[in-house]
Amino acid sequence: MISLDASGLESVYVQPKHWQSTVARPDLQAFYGALAGQKAIRGVFISTSGFAVQTVEFAPSVEELLLVDGKRLVSLMLDHEVGVSSQHYKVPRPDSDYFDESLG
Repeated sequence: MISLDASGLESVYVQPKHWQSTVARPDLQAFYGALAGQKAIRGVFISTSGFAVQTVEFAPSVEELLLVDGKRLVSLMLDHEVGVSSQHYKVPRPDSDYFDESLG
């Protein structure tokens, strides 16, 4: 569970899965049932793989439920620099203004 505010009144429940096969509809329905049991309004189901067609078709019928597959997860990690490291390289290039003035 992730609290969206300091009071903890608004929360998002997260279900991460590290699977190699696609996530089936029953797995999403079980997560939805767990959300209902917690009286949760929002949920995010994250999979390092993907989601079966039936799972993707079922998801829009549930309000405030977001699916994040492996490709989107990697994109989000790169965009927000979470769990990744980066290096910056200095690439020198000639300064044309310098050379134009010095030759004139």
